[in-house]
Parts: sequence; C-alpha cells; structure tokens
Amino acid sequence: MTVISLPVEPFDLVIFGGTGDLALRKLLPALFHRFVDGQIPAESRIIGVAREVLDDDGYRASLRKTLNALVGSEPAKVDQFLQQVGYRPLDARKDAGWDDFAALIGEQPDHVRVFYLSTSPDLFVDLCARLGQYGLNEGKSRVVLEKPIGRSLESANRINDDVGRVFNESQTFRIDHYLGKETVQNLLALRFGNVLFEPLWNSAHIDHVQITVAETLGLGRRAGYYDHAGALRDMVQNHILQLLCMVAMEPPSSLSPDAVRNEKLKVLNALKPIDASNASQLTVRGQYRAGVAEGASVPGYLDELESHQSNTETFVALKAEIANWRWAGVPFYLRTGKRLPSRVSEIVVAFKPVPHSIFDASAGPVVQNRLVLRLQPDEGVKLWLSIKHPGPGGLRLRHVPLDMSFAEAFGVQQPDAYERLLLDVVRGNPTLFMRRDEVEAAWKWADPILAAWAGSNESPRPYAAGSWGPSAAVALIERDGRTWHEDND
Repeated sequence: MTVISLPVEPFDLVIFGGTGDLALRKLLPALFHRFVDGQIPAESRIIGVAREVLDDDGYRASLRKTLNALVGSEPAKVDQFLQQVGYRPLDARKDAGWDDFAALIGEQPDHVRVFYLSTSPDLFVDLCARLGQYGLNEGKSRVVLEKPIGRSLESANRINDDVGRVFNESQTFRIDHYLGKETVQNLLALRFGNVLFEPLWNSAHIDHVQITVAETLGLGRRAGYYDHAGALRDMVQNHILQLLCMVAMEPPSSLSPDAVRNEKLKVLNALKPIDASNASQLTVRGQYRAGVAEGASVPGYLDELESHQSNTETFVALKAEIANWRWAGVPFYLRTGKRLPSRVSEIVVAFKPVPHSIFDASAGPVVQNRLVLRLQPDEGVKLWLSIKHPGPGGLRLRHVPLDMSFAEAFGVQQPDAYERLLLDVVRGNPTLFMRRDEVEAAWKWADPILAAWAGSNESPRPYAAGSWGPSAAVALIERDGRTWHEDND
C-alpha cells in the first residue's frame, strides 16, 4: 500500500526549550521523519531556542548524535535535515538576543510561523509577551502550548488570558499528543464508518469502559515538575479525559474542527462531579515504594525524590460516570500510574453479556465481548469473541480475539503522534488540539477531586514498584463485579 505524504507550505518552526528532553527525543525526530518523507519544503527552517550558549554547529552536532541513535544508518539524510536546523540562545526574561532573533524570523515574512513552547508553563506568558513585543504574532503565526495548562482552573484561566492577549484562539494550539495517535483517530473510523458498532455504542449494550495509561518508568529527570503535579494533573486531567471524550462523544455533524470539539466539550460538561462527598468511594491514589520493574530492583518514590515526605500521588484510579442518555449507568474506570508492570495505553469497551445462554455447562462460560484499542505499544485493535473450539469432541467455547495490528495490516511504520500534530499546526488544522473551553471544563471536574484529597487526612496508598497499584484499585472495580482487563484474558 502506497502512503501519500503531501508537503506543507514553507514554515519556520521555533522550539523554545530546544535543548530539552521533549525537543530532542520527540519533536526533532518527528520533524526528521517528515523531512525524509518529503513533507518539509527545503526553504523551511527549524530553530531551537534555549538559555544554553550554543551556536548552529554546536546544536547540530548534539542533534546529530540523537538522530543517529534514534533513526539508525541514514547519515546522508540526517546531514540534509540538519542544514535546515539552527539555534539561538535566548532567555525569556532577559532582553539580550531578542532583536537579532526577531530579525532572523523577519527574513521570511511569508512563512508560516510556529512557536512551540516546550518549556515550563511558568514561561508561557513571558515568551508570548516577547513574541508580541516584536510583532512575531502577526500574519500566519501560531503558538503551541504543551500540557499542563496550569495547575487548576484559576491558573489555567490566567495563562489562557495572558496568552490570549498576544495570540487569538485560532492561533493557539494546545497540544495533547495522545490525540495524534493512530488508534485514537481510528475510534472515529470504527464508530462512524462501520454500521456494526455505532448502534451498539450506548448503555443498552455496553457494560463499562476502561482506560489505562501505565508506565514502567519512575521520576527520571522530571522529579521537580512531577512532585508539584502528580498523576491526576499530569495524566488524568488532559490525556485520559481526552481519550474518554473520544470514546463517549456523540456523532459530530462533520469532521470540521469545531464540530468534533463541540461534542467533546459536551462529554466533559456531562461528567458527574467527584468531590469531598464521594471521592473516597470513587477514587484511589497511590505512591510507589521500592520494588522490581522490568527485571531490576528500583527505589521508591521518596528515595528517588530524596525526601522523607510527599503526598504526591504516582497512581490514580477513578470511577467516572457521564450523565446523559447515551451513557447513563455505564461506569468509566480510569487508571494511570508510574512503576507499573508494563508500559501500555489502551481503551477497553466491555459489552454486556448475552441475555440468555443456550449452551450447557460443558461448553464453558460465554464471556462478554470486548473491543480493545491499543495505543501503545503495538498500536492495534482487538475484538474478543466467543467461538467454538475446533474438533469433534463436542461443543466447547473459546474466547479469542480478532486481532488487527496497524503495522502488520498496512505494512508501514506508524508515524509518531507528534509527526501528525506538528504538521497539523503548520496547516492550521486545530481538530486534534484542545480548545480553551475544553481545558476549562476538564479543570472544573478535576479541581474538586484535588480539593477533596487535600482536605482529607489520608496519604496516598503505598504500592510496590512493578505491581498494578494499591489493592484498593482492584477493589474499586471488583466491588462492582468487574475486573481490570489483562491482554491474556
């Protein structure tokens, strides 16, 4: 199958935080892959910006090592790509260098300008103010904001207000890389492109939904950020709620950006509140202790943090519900955490069991159908069905998957989510980005949970690294007669 990659118009893409982990590990490799596929015009420029004092050659040398390690033996392509890459040392809070930077960007007035703020949210406002001061917000200019947008509704509104004074809403792209994953977008195709699923996509036929985003890693280099954020702010308020919206939204009138985002907003607004009155029944938070992860002994959270005390959660499990006609009574079980047994992100739609089994006990149980959408690793879709075990030995049922791996089915390497999203910004297509009112609605739901935890005397429940979190997370779902999905079910 031939994949057509259409070029975008010439652009200047500036990555503030250009020496950081996200830029070097994700953003620049994503741009390199788009360059190799012929989507980045030769006159486009990619400019890294950070406080480190480097010149173009020094930055390219550092990036060359990263790209060679990530993409293998394509040194000629790497060299060609690096000719489009430059670097400027700048500090958002100091004047030095900004005149020269503005002059550099001004050399190509007709280019699309993308300013990617891969920095601490504390710098969003300062950077946007600088860009506005030098008129770099005019014309075909866009700004990309990395999550988290604030720590609460109040702080998110403050950031959005200040950024909005420089870049209007149509210029502002709030990125959530989970929305760029192939499987997430395939939710739209599965639901609305197949008559098989959409008639069943409601409380009459769906028993419950599970969304899991599990990591095997600990703090790494994110200790300073993570201890002030925690799992709810870092993953649930953005990534997981966006996945929930894609599962639960009503059919949009079209795939136009606002048609899709309007339906997602309705889901967020319909979430039942979780607050001090019910948080202890509907939420579980945990913090990992020393254990074994990926076959090696690893320290606990407090050891990695080099602290004796922290109430920051590294694991969250929630039972959420959507108060509308389609989903009334259908629980959505959400969980995420660090130092879990495997790195996996998946959505599980569990259908209700058959109302009456015609099979006798010797055939075995009739297990409910499940649709499993795997986001990572090995993106794909599984539909678990009950079929007859082959052979003449009587009728025995087996629970087996119809298994579709994107890599195997299409014979191509799936692009990284950032590859799609970065070029969507250049195109000016905001469909897969969060609108301001979505961010506000998500914080309105998350803030009371954080307040309930802060107001309680309970610390996060301990769990051993390499386990699936505190035992209370298992109880959360099993007291409803359900269980967390495992791929070998």
